[in-house]
Amino acid sequence: MTAPMMIVSLTALIVLAVESLKKRTETIDPTLAILGLVAAAVYAAATLGSSGTAFAGTVRTGGFAHFFAILFCASGILSIMLSKSYVAKASIEHGEFYSLILFAVVGMMLMASAADFVIFFLGLELMSVAFYILAGFARGRLMSNEAALKYFLLGAFATGFLLYGIALLYGSTGSTSIESVFEQAPRLIGSTIFLVGLALVMIGLTFKIAAVPFHMWAPDVYEGAPSTVTAFMSTGGKAAAFAAFLVIFAPKLTLLSFEVREILAAIAALSMIAGGLFAIAQSNIKRMLAYSSVAHAGYILTGIVAANSYGSSGVLFYLAAYTVMNIGAFGVVAILETKEGGFLTFDDYAGLSARKPFLAGLMALFMFSLAGIPPFAGFFGKYYVFVGAIEGGFTWLAIVGVLMSVVSAYYYLRLVVMMYFRSGEGTFDQPVARLALGALVLSAIAIIWMGLFPSLVVDLTSRFFS
Repeated sequence: MTAPMMIVSLTALIVLAVESLKKRTETIDPTLAILGLVAAAVYAAATLGSSGTAFAGTVRTGGFAHFFAILFCASGILSIMLSKSYVAKASIEHGEFYSLILFAVVGMMLMASAADFVIFFLGLELMSVAFYILAGFARGRLMSNEAALKYFLLGAFATGFLLYGIALLYGSTGSTSIESVFEQAPRLIGSTIFLVGLALVMIGLTFKIAAVPFHMWAPDVYEGAPSTVTAFMSTGGKAAAFAAFLVIFAPKLTLLSFEVREILAAIAALSMIAGGLFAIAQSNIKRMLAYSSVAHAGYILTGIVAANSYGSSGVLFYLAAYTVMNIGAFGVVAILETKEGGFLTFDDYAGLSARKPFLAGLMALFMFSLAGIPPFAGFFGKYYVFVGAIEGGFTWLAIVGVLMSVVSAYYYLRLVVMMYFRSGEGTFDQPVARLALGALVLSAIAIIWMGLFPSLVVDLTSRFFS
């Protein structure tokens, strides 16, 4: 039942072997990577209804774990489809690029399927190390090197918090099993060691989802990393961190003191407010999307704070929707970005509808969905987490979310206004690769489908929390 992880791991090793044995692998490597991810996703979908454990009960299989396996594979597939032409344009076309994406997917799967803190930590580090390298993959660009260094230093610092927190939880409970630790939570809620350990684990995860006050790395890393890496990092990486949040906290929050939920609620509210307000001031589209990612972390945390099945299933829906909308948005950015790193400001997009009407239409769709405008998937993602928060007794948090969603419409629709109601200079003569365009079309179809039939996804995910 751990076949999805095994398939992706084997594919990553095959891609590395092919890269070392053949001279020209520009087509073979991405093709192999996509086939491996498709095979893993198909197997995960076929076994979605089952559940079990493996490796002496340290890894969960089926259900929740396989839902996220499908999501991670989808993120990887779309990112690779966008990357094939992008890495050639940026002169960073190396087979290791695709292996690193595959290894990152394996790490994400381990995080989502972990039943033990040791497995969770192994998955987190596998994913993080791959991201550190991918962020600096364009090593000829100073900004890419800066992004990798900042991400590595701050990521290592956050990992130290997380690991020390796990050690304290083990010291207070005598177990690294997540279920065992939280079974003992009611009697240990007054223990300083247990509470400090819990807080440190929370800090480590908050860094990974780029929530306030541990979000400062996101704008610089998102801007400096190759755009398709940013797309993958901001979707798959965020989804994996939230999967860990769900595994570790969501089912057990009601066992903890109400103050723990209040702290998470405060983090969610601050993330929505700070992310939204800082995004307004940005002129660079990647930095705007980075700050909007901070705001979305707050929206998704709202569903976790709810600590009920409605909020948790809403989080899964939101993560699926956010994956396709954000990859789509960064995908358009990657296609339009020049080799020198240009065409990244709002002013550059002025009059895009006249020069590239299809790309402008897709970008408008992604912006509408990110803003939460019905009937697209983004609207229902916010609806489900807000309703979950209200049912969980956090109406004030839902109100903050609604108000900041209104604010977010400004910076998302600002880009639409630039594309359709402003005239731009110059022409865009870069060829648009069919594979990259296919990734955008698939993302757009998924957004529309999830917006028209949201209950299909929610009915499926609600089974994982019943």
